[in-house]
Amino acid sequence: MADSDKRAAPLNISGDAFRALGHALVEEIADFYDSLPSRALTQDQTPTDVRELLGETGLPEHGTDAGELLRSFAPLFFDRSLHNGHPAYLGYISAAAAPIGALGDLLAAAVNSNVGAWGLSPVASEIEKQTIRWLAELIGYPGHAGIMVSGGNMANMTGFWAARRAKASWPIRERGIYGDTRPLTVYVSNATHTWIEKAADLSGIGTANVRWIETDAEDRMRLDVLESQLRADRSAGKLPFLVVGTCGTVGTGAVDPLPAIAEIAKREMLWFHVDGAYGAPAAALPEADDDIRGLSLADSVALDPHKWLYAPLEAACTLVSNASHLADAFSFRPPYYRFETDDDDPRVNFYEYGVQNSRGFRALKVWLALRTVGRSGYIEMFRDDIALAKRLHEAADAHPELEAFTCKLSITTFRYRPRDREVTAAYLNELNETLLLRLQAGGEIYVSNAVIDDRVLLRSCVVNFRTTAQDIDSVVDCVVRVGREVDADLSAA
Repeated sequence: MADSDKRAAPLNISGDAFRALGHALVEEIADFYDSLPSRALTQDQTPTDVRELLGETGLPEHGTDAGELLRSFAPLFFDRSLHNGHPAYLGYISAAAAPIGALGDLLAAAVNSNVGAWGLSPVASEIEKQTIRWLAELIGYPGHAGIMVSGGNMANMTGFWAARRAKASWPIRERGIYGDTRPLTVYVSNATHTWIEKAADLSGIGTANVRWIETDAEDRMRLDVLESQLRADRSAGKLPFLVVGTCGTVGTGAVDPLPAIAEIAKREMLWFHVDGAYGAPAAALPEADDDIRGLSLADSVALDPHKWLYAPLEAACTLVSNASHLADAFSFRPPYYRFETDDDDPRVNFYEYGVQNSRGFRALKVWLALRTVGRSGYIEMFRDDIALAKRLHEAADAHPELEAFTCKLSITTFRYRPRDREVTAAYLNELNETLLLRLQAGGEIYVSNAVIDDRVLLRSCVVNFRTTAQDIDSVVDCVVRVGREVDADLSAA
């Protein structure tokens, strides 16, 4: 095509212009990384505040220069976000994202591979397959098949749907959940994340058929209650099909007795799924206990590299003991799908393993990080995070105005308690609820909450390679200082 015939493509950017924009933006991002420890964690702001900063609300009729847009937006984004990469961010289980992951996302977006079929993404498909195998090797899981998905909800629900297909006693794909008069039932501890309710709802099983099994004093599933509930449900004409064990609950980091649950699942012919979205990487530690290592016995495991493997969002993974379980649950091949197959050199088409057909290249950022630091680098960072959680627990236990509660994996729970003054349980809950809100708005540290035996607690989760012992000590100082202020305000009210 002659130059005069070329399309006017407003979104296209020449190589030279892209270099200039990219170099300038990378400089700003590098400065942002360097400045993180000195930045406020977040701003005390309202939705109206943010909308006013963004300016006009209608779709612009005409475009704006790309360089001008990036120069104006980057500082706003840096200044007005909640920074989960900040060394004092110890809140929800969102890890500090490895900078190599940001570069991986840039590279993945540049090529824009659709990792739905091998023919559409040969290199990306093989890297995802290798990444899945490496994740399985890291945690000691014998099954090397799986799929990368968006987050913990989807990773767990993918295992759920595979279990539903495998354990239904009728052709459930064709006849749906009405192929048997016996309702399918699933068994989880009452500390399980709410993904299970979404899965039961969206699968048609219904939340009424989720059995919430009591936990013991350590927040672990009680096996006696599980077995009793199974007997009762079978006697009532129900069809148990799935039991879920948790490796690292979101509240306290508790790990269920996974080997014992595996034995019950095998005896009762149930699918055994492990929600290891947060805690599964701890199985890589040579000192990991038998309960954690018990995830190797599961039919499926969910884990999130964007949690304790420090990948940028989104990056999660479902591992299965046999790839056929995913294909059985998700594969449909209409006649207009013309993707080649070769029995001598099989090609993985990930659209057959999950919900999505069009899929981004999530695996690259995880693959790059695994190659950058290796198993030994991750083990070192896991140990550091666990040691910092223990340091906080010990400091809270030793301080006269703090009460330490639990410390499991890299999660610590504690609360502020006024010194030398008797207060009611209700007052302590109100005090710590108010304290939490003030801490989160203050921008100095960021912790979240847990509720144990009706007690409102502060909760710290260390999944952050930037956090140091000095940051942990600052948490204690900040909680005590702000706790005194809140107590004074509530007492005066």
